[in-house]
Amino acid sequence: MELILKYFPHLSDSQIQQFEALEALYKDWNSKINVVSRKDIDELYLKHVLHSLGIAKVIEFKDKTSILDVGTGGGFPGVPLAILFPNCQFHLVDSINKKLKVIDAIAEAIELKNIRTTHSRVEAIDETYDFIVSRAVTAMPEFTKWVKGKIAKKQKNSLKNGILYLKGGDLTDELKQYTNVKAYLLSDYFEEDFFKTKKVIYLPLKFK
Repeated sequence: MELILKYFPHLSDSQIQQFEALEALYKDWNSKINVVSRKDIDELYLKHVLHSLGIAKVIEFKDKTSILDVGTGGGFPGVPLAILFPNCQFHLVDSINKKLKVIDAIAEAIELKNIRTTHSRVEAIDETYDFIVSRAVTAMPEFTKWVKGKIAKKQKNSLKNGILYLKGGDLTDELKQYTNVKAYLLSDYFEEDFFKTKKVIYLPLKFK
């Protein structure tokens, strides 16, 4: 939890309480359902919560921004971002229903009101959003096919509507077809070794 306060010192009391509660809740659920990898659960704040919040170093979502989290798994990056941006709306989608039940239970426990979950493949979601976020569920060319037509037309943020994708390693080949892509190095914002190769890939997408 000290890690979160180190990089996000201006949290409200209720946000601090919500972030603090995550560890016990995730550990409890992880003992029943494998929500987070067993080797990572003891580093939940570093490898999951703070990693998710890397997106918030790239953009501060304006109130009423709508965000789709694709392949959310145990709720990352959606849950930490929803705590940080309580006036935005988050839609967390995954094809594994039992993980969504965990997210629903955690959201209820910490009174997180601005998320909803849907058990579905993302291609079947028929809505539009300002931003689509995810943590390395597939290569970007495949991902852009999945989310085609899901970007809202109206702009309200400092970055144009599009994809914010958490990914690591050498992405040169994967991103070479995109002329307007930008990679933000998380090591520019966080000093921990874990973030040395981690990035937020931003790809603005036109409204279809």
